[in-house]
Amino acid sequence: MENVSWKVEGMSCTNCALTIHKYLEEKGVDNVKVNFIGGEVNFDLNDTTKKTILLKGIESLGYHVKNETIPAESKATTRWNLRFTNHGQRFLFCAVFTLPLMLDMFVHSHFLMNPYVQLALTLPVYWVGIKFFGKSAIKSLRNGIPNMNVLIALGATAAFIYSLYGMLIGRAADFMFFETTAAIITLVFLGNWLEDKSVETTQKAIRSLAVTQKIKANMIAFDDQHQEQIFQVESESLRVGDLILINSGESVPMDCKILWGEAKVNESLLTGESIPVQKTMKDLLIGGSTLESGTVKAQVTAVGKDTVLSNILNLVKQAQAEKPPVQQLADKISAIFVPTVISIAVLTLTGNYFFTNIGFGNSLLRGIAVLVISCPCAMGLATPAAIAVGLGRAAKNGILFKNARSLEVFKDIKQVVFDKTGTLTTGHFSITKFETTIDTDTFQSIVASLEKYAAHPIAKAIVKEWKPVVLIHFSSVEEIKGLGMKGIDKAGNVYMATAYKQVSGLTTDNAHNVYITKNNELLGWLDIEDTIRPEAVQVIQQLHQKNIKTILLSGDSKANCEKMAKVAGIDTVFSEQTPEQKLQTIARLTTQAPTAMIGDGINDAPALAKATVGISLSDASHIAMQSAQVVLMNHGLTHLPLALGLGKHTYQTIRENLFWAFFYNIIAIPIAAFGYLNPALGALAMGLSDVVLAINSVRLNYKKVV
Repeated sequence: MENVSWKVEGMSCTNCALTIHKYLEEKGVDNVKVNFIGGEVNFDLNDTTKKTILLKGIESLGYHVKNETIPAESKATTRWNLRFTNHGQRFLFCAVFTLPLMLDMFVHSHFLMNPYVQLALTLPVYWVGIKFFGKSAIKSLRNGIPNMNVLIALGATAAFIYSLYGMLIGRAADFMFFETTAAIITLVFLGNWLEDKSVETTQKAIRSLAVTQKIKANMIAFDDQHQEQIFQVESESLRVGDLILINSGESVPMDCKILWGEAKVNESLLTGESIPVQKTMKDLLIGGSTLESGTVKAQVTAVGKDTVLSNILNLVKQAQAEKPPVQQLADKISAIFVPTVISIAVLTLTGNYFFTNIGFGNSLLRGIAVLVISCPCAMGLATPAAIAVGLGRAAKNGILFKNARSLEVFKDIKQVVFDKTGTLTTGHFSITKFETTIDTDTFQSIVASLEKYAAHPIAKAIVKEWKPVVLIHFSSVEEIKGLGMKGIDKAGNVYMATAYKQVSGLTTDNAHNVYITKNNELLGWLDIEDTIRPEAVQVIQQLHQKNIKTILLSGDSKANCEKMAKVAGIDTVFSEQTPEQKLQTIARLTTQAPTAMIGDGINDAPALAKATVGISLSDASHIAMQSAQVVLMNHGLTHLPLALGLGKHTYQTIRENLFWAFFYNIIAIPIAAFGYLNPALGALAMGLSDVVLAINSVRLNYKKVV
C-alpha cells in the first residue's frame, strides 16, 4: 500500500475539500485526509495504476495537482486558469472595468449610462467571473456538493441576464444592473484575495519549518592513495552513508551521526530552545540545526522525506487535515448550506415581489444580496484556521501534535501523571555506592552482564560505568517488565537484577535501587543517583496554578518516589508499579477525570496509549513516542504548560470562530432579505467575514496561553 501526498491548487473552502474527499472515497481509496488551507490531500492507495485516473478525476473537478504529470487530455480543462494564477490578478483585471461602472454612482455621465457601454465594461468581468465561479459551481453541483461559488455565479448571472433582457426589449433604464454583476464578481475576488493573504499568515510558523534552503555540504571522499578529499556538493545530492564535514557556523545539511569531533549545536528550528546543545561522537545531528562552535565529521543517516524535519512536517500536515469533533457540526451545516440559502433567496424574491410594492427589479436585488452575503466558507474556515495556527506555534516551540483531536482534548485535562526516571529526572545516572558478599570483580561482571541487555536508563548507566569488566556469557537473558533482568548461565544458575519487591523475603533493607541475586540468594545491592530536571519544579508549580492535579507513577521504590515527589511538589504518588499496574492506574484515573500521562520508557507505552492524552519526550524510547499523541521535542518538560495552554486556547479560538460564522450568517441574511444591504456591499462583506476569522486565528500566535 502506498501513501500518496498531493498538493492541490484551487481548494478555496470546506465544500471544495468535501468534494475531493467524496470523490476519492467513491474511487475506493483509504484513509482520505483533505486540508483546504494547506492544499494538502493524503490517502492510501492499494493499486498504484489508479493514480492517473485519480489525477484526471481531480482535474475534472476543477482543481490542479501540483508536481504531478497531468495526462494530456486533462490539461485542456485547466488551460483557462493559467492566465490568472491567483485571486489578486483576477481582482486587478476586473477592477479596471468595474471602477468606471461604480464611478457612475458618484459622477453622472451620459456616456457611462449608455447600456452598450455598460455591457462592454461588464462582459470581460462576467467572462472571468463565470470562468472561475461558474465552472466550479457546475462541477460542484455535478458531484452533489454545491459550494459557495454556486451562490456567486447565480447572483452575478441573475443580475446580468436581467440587465441584458431589459436592454434587448428597449427598457434598459428600468433593468440596468450591469454594475451589480461586475461589483459582485470584483468584490468577491477582492475578498478571496484578502482571505488568501490572511490564511497564508496562519501557515507562517509551519512554512518557516518547511523552508529547505539549498545549502552546500562539504562531502568527504578518498582518492586512490586513500587520502581524504573534501569537495562541495548540493545538500540535495547527499545519500545515506555519505561522509560530510560540518564546520562552525554551518547548517547541518541532512540528518547524520557524528564520527569524529564535538560541537555545540543550535536546534531551535525544531525545539524552540536557542541554548546550544553539546554533541559528541555517536550523537545524532538533525538536518536544519546549526553548529555554533566546533567541527565534526559525520555520516548521513537520513535524506529527503526520511529526515526528522520532514517527518515532523508530515505529521503536522496530517494533524491539520484531521477534523476534531467540534468541526463535525459545521461540516454538516456546510453540506446543506448552499441549497438552504438558494431557497431563502427564492423566498426573498417572491415574497418581496408579491407582498410589497417595490417591484421585480428591487425584489431581485434583495434575492441576489441574500445569495452573495451568505458565507459557508466562514464555517468551514473556523476550525482549520485555528488549528493551523495552533499546530504551527506548537511546532515552532518544539511541540509536536500527532492529531488535531489532542488539541481539543487538552482543554479538559484536570490531572497530569508523570513517570519518574527520565521524565521528572534527567536520566543521567551514576553509581554512588554498592555492597556485595562476593568479590567485587565477579559482582561487577554479573551486574554489567545482566544490565547490558536492558533498555532502562539505570541499566545503561551501570554498563557505562562498569564497562571494563569481563562480561559473563549467559545462555539466556530476558527482561521481565517492571521487575528487572533475569539471566541463566551454562551451569543453570539463575541470576537476577531486580527491585526490592522481588527480594523482600531475603532482606529487610529496602533503601537501595538494584538488588542482585543468584539462585534466589542475595549477592549484593547498588545505589544509583539521578537528578531532578531543573525545570520540573517550576512546571509543576505552573500546573498547580491552573488547578491541575499532579501525580507520580513509577516502578521505583516507595522511598525514592516519595523523596522525588517532595522535591518536585507533586500531590500524589503511586510507586513500585509494573507496566500492567501502570495501565490499570491510568485507566482508573481517566474514569475519574481527563488525564494526561507523560513518560519516556518502554514500560510507559501502554499507559501513554490509555491516557486521555499521552505525552512523550523527544529522547524517549521509540515505542513510547509512537504510543504518545504529543511529543515534546526540546528534551525536557519546559514546554508542557505551553502545550496544555495551546490546546485550551486553540479550542477557545475555534469556538469564537464558529460563533462569528454562525452569528454573521444569522444576522446578515435577514438584513439582505429586507433590503438593508445591496449586493455589492454584500459581496465585499462575504469576503471580509473570512478575513475576520483568519485574523482572529492569527491572534493565537501572539496571545499569552500559559
